[in-house]
Amino acid sequence: MKIALVTETFPPEINGVAMTFGVLSRELARLGHSVTVYHPNRPGEGDSAAEGANPFKKQLMPGMPLPGYPSLRMGLPAVGRLKRLWQGARPDLVHVVTEGPLGASAVSAALALKIPITSSFHTNFHTYMGHYGWRALQGLALAWLRRIHNRTARTFVPTLELCEQLERNGFRNLSLLSRGVDTQKFHPSNRCGELRRSWGAGPQTCVVLHVGRLAPEKNYPLLLEAYRRMHAANPGCRFVLVGEGPLRASLLQELPHCVFVGAVPHECIGSYFASADVYIHASRSETFGNVVLEALSSGLAFAGFDYAATKQFVTGWKNGLLAPFEQPEILLEAAVQLATDDSLRHQLRQAAGTAVASHAWESVARKFEQDLQDVVATGV
Repeated sequence: MKIALVTETFPPEINGVAMTFGVLSRELARLGHSVTVYHPNRPGEGDSAAEGANPFKKQLMPGMPLPGYPSLRMGLPAVGRLKRLWQGARPDLVHVVTEGPLGASAVSAALALKIPITSSFHTNFHTYMGHYGWRALQGLALAWLRRIHNRTARTFVPTLELCEQLERNGFRNLSLLSRGVDTQKFHPSNRCGELRRSWGAGPQTCVVLHVGRLAPEKNYPLLLEAYRRMHAANPGCRFVLVGEGPLRASLLQELPHCVFVGAVPHECIGSYFASADVYIHASRSETFGNVVLEALSSGLAFAGFDYAATKQFVTGWKNGLLAPFEQPEILLEAAVQLATDDSLRHQLRQAAGTAVASHAWESVARKFEQDLQDVVATGV
């Protein structure tokens, strides 16, 4: 197939959506498909180029910094430009990854040209708005998302749980597209003593890691409370935060004893995971949570809320600790247990990777390939 993949975020940007479709673009191309990724330009990039060692092509589109996230870009409306590009080199299928102006333009252009089109639902933008003082606009945001996705032949979502939620909100033609993990990149063997020493940690120090955007939707008040209680129970703990975002300055003030690493290239992030010991996943707004698979695959003792990827891959007291979605106090208690119980921490670390060991990206990509072929063949 000739696949046009349209997204507002893509590597080297660091987030779950960019990582997921960076991998899927590569895997689909390796399966023999011609993949072109359309995404907003970034300073220093040319107009259009093949990506060197990557087996897919890129077509850069007009973009601008995302308000509140200057490190990320959003696409501009581009219906006319996409129609001209696709009239000249018609794809067999268009897949829209994000619902911004560029993604919406791709839907309109594909429908006008009668090209089969699919989409992905990754982010609960309508719920995020409450974190930024725009709660009154949540209904409008949900209506926008529903309209974008219901214009496509099929919308892929990462969990059955989210499928049910979206169906209740009027989304149609939903299909499951789970996530995978690179079990070589995220593996305990990538543990690095030198990296731990740079964090002020010795061989026996309990290192607690967090990887993600430093943004309100990640539930940092609860994560901070977990870290405070862990530090009070075990003052020897070290806390390492990887990522950038609008909360960085305030978090630096609130967590003076933490190590703020900033952004880390994705090719290096496996060593950061493997060099830690504990991962506390406090977010309750994820549609999946790639970091859950990465933490488990890396052999970290894990605690999180019982939903999304955590619900799918963690069995309580076997390869992690679970807290009911509406009971944050239980997550705080689990965090303290992991900070103080060396035996429990060791037990969970030994079993962490069992549930994700067979969940490689290759199998996820093959299922996605088959689903896309079905849409091209039947239109649904």
